[in-house]
Amino acid sequence: MKLIRSSLSLTAFMATAFLSITPLHASDRNITDKELSDESNTSDWLAYGRTHSEQRFSPLTDINVSNVSQLKPEWYAPLPDKSDIVGTPLVVDGVMYYVGEMNRVRAFDARTGKMLWEYDPDVAKEIANNDMKKVFWKHNRGLSTYGDKLFLATWDGRLIAITRKDGKEVWQTRTFDHDQPLNITGHPKAFDGKVFVGNGGTELGPTRGYVTAYDAETGEQVWRFYIVPGNPADGFEDATQEMAAETWSGRWWENGGGGNAWHGWTYDEKYDQLIFGTGNGGPWNIKVRSPEGGSNLFLSSVVAVDADTGEYRWHVQTAPGDTWDYNSNMDLVLANLEIDGRDVDAVMHAPKNGFFYTIDRSNGRVLSAEKFADANWSTKYDLEEQRHIVADGARYPGGEKNIYPSAFGAHSWHAMSYNPKLNLAFIPTNHLGNTFKDDGKETKPGHKMESHKLYMGLTGWELTKDPHESRGSLQAWDPVANKRVWQVNQKSPWGGGTLTTAGNLIFQGLPDGMFKAYDARTGDVLWSYNVGLGISAPPITYELDGKQMVSLLVGPGGALASNFGGPGELGFEGHGWKYGVHERRIMTFSLDGTAVVPEQPEPQLAKPVFDEAFEVDPKKAEAGAGVFAGNACIACHGVGAVAGIKAPDLRESPILFEGNEKAFESIVRGGALLANGMPEYPDLTDEDLESIRHYIRRQAHDGVKPGGGH
Repeated sequence: MKLIRSSLSLTAFMATAFLSITPLHASDRNITDKELSDESNTSDWLAYGRTHSEQRFSPLTDINVSNVSQLKPEWYAPLPDKSDIVGTPLVVDGVMYYVGEMNRVRAFDARTGKMLWEYDPDVAKEIANNDMKKVFWKHNRGLSTYGDKLFLATWDGRLIAITRKDGKEVWQTRTFDHDQPLNITGHPKAFDGKVFVGNGGTELGPTRGYVTAYDAETGEQVWRFYIVPGNPADGFEDATQEMAAETWSGRWWENGGGGNAWHGWTYDEKYDQLIFGTGNGGPWNIKVRSPEGGSNLFLSSVVAVDADTGEYRWHVQTAPGDTWDYNSNMDLVLANLEIDGRDVDAVMHAPKNGFFYTIDRSNGRVLSAEKFADANWSTKYDLEEQRHIVADGARYPGGEKNIYPSAFGAHSWHAMSYNPKLNLAFIPTNHLGNTFKDDGKETKPGHKMESHKLYMGLTGWELTKDPHESRGSLQAWDPVANKRVWQVNQKSPWGGGTLTTAGNLIFQGLPDGMFKAYDARTGDVLWSYNVGLGISAPPITYELDGKQMVSLLVGPGGALASNFGGPGELGFEGHGWKYGVHERRIMTFSLDGTAVVPEQPEPQLAKPVFDEAFEVDPKKAEAGAGVFAGNACIACHGVGAVAGIKAPDLRESPILFEGNEKAFESIVRGGALLANGMPEYPDLTDEDLESIRHYIRRQAHDGVKPGGGH
C-alpha cells in the first residue's frame, strides 16, 4: 500500500503541496458513539449522514434564507480523479477526508483546501491476477471514522483501517474471496467498536448477499447475517434462515438469490440495533430464480439485527417477490415523531419502489407507506396486513409490461435529508419507467448465472417515462401527515444528494452543474452557482473559526452517469460532460469567500469518427452488441456505445480503426489500462473482440456521415 503525502501532483495547484508534516490542527482524537450521536456538534461532519441518525441536518444558522444569496467560493481543490465522484466527505478537527476513484483516500485542510496526505490501497495490483479484473466499480460513497481511525471499503472487497492523522495503514481484511462476482461501493459504518459493511454484484453472477460486522481495532469478524437462505441440503445457519427459505421455490441457491446490501444502513443506539436495506433478486426475474413464486425473504427489505450479535430482530419487505430491481438500498433516517398523539421512535425510508415508509423502529411495524412518485406495480401498502398489494400483471406475465418507477428508482442512493425543525424529508426523485420484456427464450427457470457476466433474466429492458410532467424533481415530504408539501420539477433525473440546515435551507447539486440552495419551507430557489460539471455527491456543512462553510465534491457518478455525455430523450441531452475534459473538484463556499475558481471547459459532445477503411459486417456487429452488454461494457462506455462522464466514447477512438486490432486486444484482453480502471477480459475470444469492433464501428458510422459531418 502506498502513502503519499501532499501528492496532488496532477495539476499546477497540486504540485505546490509536497509537504511531509501534518498540520497542528490534525488530530488523533478518540471518536466514540457519544460524538457520533451528538446532534449539536457543528464543527465536524463525523459520519455519512453527519451523525448516527443519518438526517443530514445541521443546526447551523449563520447561512440562512436571508443571506444565502451572498454565498461565494471560499476555496477549491482540483482532484486527479477522472471518473465517478459520489461520496460524502468527513470533517474532523479541521481536516476533510474523502475517498475518490480507485478508492484512494485524501486528506485536506478544511480551512484552505491544501492537501495533506493520500492513501492508495493499490486496487489495480490487488485484482491483477484474479477474476475481479473483469468488472470495475471505481467509485465509493464515503468513509467512516471511529477512535483515531478512518475506515474504507475497496470495491475489490477489502475493509481497511488507516490512521486519521497521517493515513498509515493499521489493518486490512478481506470481506469476500477474489473469485466471487462481488464488489463494494457503499461506505462502511463504524459504531460501538465495530465496522459494518455490505457488498453488491447481484447482476454479475451467482451471489448470496450478506452483511458483516468487524472489530474496529483488529479487523476480526464479529458477526455475519445472510440476506437470503442457502441450500437446504447444507443445513441453515439459524432459524431465521430456515424461516426465510419457506418464501422461496425451485433451486434458488444455484444462482445465490442476490439480495446484496450495497448501501443504506444506520446504527440505532437506543435499541442497540443495526438497520440496513437489502438488494434485489439475482437475477431480477423471479421466474428464473424462484419459478413458483414466493416473497423471497429478505430481498428488497429493511432488516434490523442485534448490533452486538447480528441476530434477527424484525424486517419490512418493500417489494415482495421483487421482479423490478426494486432494492431497498436507500437512506434509513432515524427521527422522533409525534404520530396520533404519541411519541414514535421512527425510521424513514424512501426506496426505489416509489413509496415513503415511516416505520416504528422499536418493533418494525409500518405506520404509513404512501406513494411519493407514480408507481403502478403496487396498488397500495396494506397497513392491517403489513404487506404490499401487487398490481395484476405487474410481473409481466404476458411477456412485456411498462412499469414505473424504473429500475433506477423513484429515489436511488442520492442522499435524502430530514429537517426535524420543519418535520420535512427532502427526496431527490426520478420520474422514469421501464418496459420489461420476457419472451421466454432467455428466462427459463433454472438458468445458471455465469460469474462476472451481466444477466438480469430478461429478453429486453428499455427505459421509458412515467406519467409525471418532468423527468426529475426535488420534493419535501411530511412523514407524519404522509403527504408531499412541495415539489420542484427538474429537467433531468439523477439529481444529487441533499443537505438541510436550521437556517431553513436545503442544498442540492444537479446533473447540469448547478449547485442550488432552496427555501426548505417552500422550495423556492434562493441561490445557484454553476460549478461547470455535473454533481451527484451530497453537500456537507461545518463551522471553523466562527465561519460556516458548505462543501461538496464536483463530478457526476453512478449508473445513469454513463449517459450524461450525449443526447437523449430522457433528460440527459445537452450536458456534454466528457471523460478526461472536465476537472473534478472539491468546492467550498462561505458568505465572505474570495477564492478565484478557474472556469471549466465548455460542455462537449462526442464526435464519432468515420473510418472509410473499416467495412462493418452487420452480423458481427449484432453479435458484438451482445458481448458488449453481457460484459457490462455499457456501465462505463454507455448504452449504444454513447459514453458519458465515466469513460472515453469509443466511437471516436482510433483504437477501433482498421489496422489497430493488436492495440485493441492489448487493452481489452491484455489489461494494458488496468491501472486506469479499464477491466481486463482474458476469456474473450478473437471472435468476441472482432465482433465488438464491428459493433462500435457500426455505432460510430451511424452517428456520423463520411467526411466528418454530423
